[in-house]
Amino acid sequence: MARVRSSRNSGSRGTSGRGERALRVKVKSKGQTNSSRRWLERQLNDPYVAAAQRDGWRSRAAYKLLEINEKHPFLKPGAAIVDLGAAPGGWCQVAAEKVKSVEGRGQVIAIDILEMDQLAGADVLHLDFMDDDAPDRLRALLKDGAADAVLSDMAAATTGHASTDHLRIMMLAEAAAHFAIEVLKPGGTFLAKVFQGGTERQLLDLLKRRFEIVRHIKPPASRKDSKELYVLATGFRAAPSASGTHDAE
Repeated sequence: MARVRSSRNSGSRGTSGRGERALRVKVKSKGQTNSSRRWLERQLNDPYVAAAQRDGWRSRAAYKLLEINEKHPFLKPGAAIVDLGAAPGGWCQVAAEKVKSVEGRGQVIAIDILEMDQLAGADVLHLDFMDDDAPDRLRALLKDGAADAVLSDMAAATTGHASTDHLRIMMLAEAAAHFAIEVLKPGGTFLAKVFQGGTERQLLDLLKRRFEIVRHIKPPASRKDSKELYVLATGFRAAPSASGTHDAE
């Protein structure tokens, strides 16, 4: 059983930014692994986790999408959005709010291999995106068969072996990109999680051929010690082109 206690760190600032001493939570564990204790301690001390609970988001990941969209706005009222790897639904909530799908203006379609509670303004599929029929089922739900943006926060279970983990997440990103190319409207947007080290050359070349601008982004809500990175491709071209720009941020 983990026991939680808090201590004040006089050398740090509170999350409000007003100079208060931050309240630090430490976990004393009995029969718990060190990795489990560290994970729980990190969660309890993460200001984004606390903010998500306070603001009503299903996960801290909501802030990643909010921050990306604030810098590069693409979630607009009336847009059709497909969210791959959606559980527990933080990105769906943000997308539904931004495109006004609850009011019936935009549309949000979500898919995840994990079960996810239904969400107002979103159609949720409990299905593995890598199943052969998943792309067709998603496309069938789109009102006109096309999307304004495809989002992918998909991630495979990590093995601890860096090369293997990189290959797994890149496989998901490539599958998401090919789906996006099939369903995006001209001018559409593709956003996907990758790992630091950048996007694999084959995927990057594909995106550069089909989008006006391709850039890498690490939003502030992405933990500094995480290898997580996002590739954002905007300005989808309906037909391949030899030109394109890449701005890794």
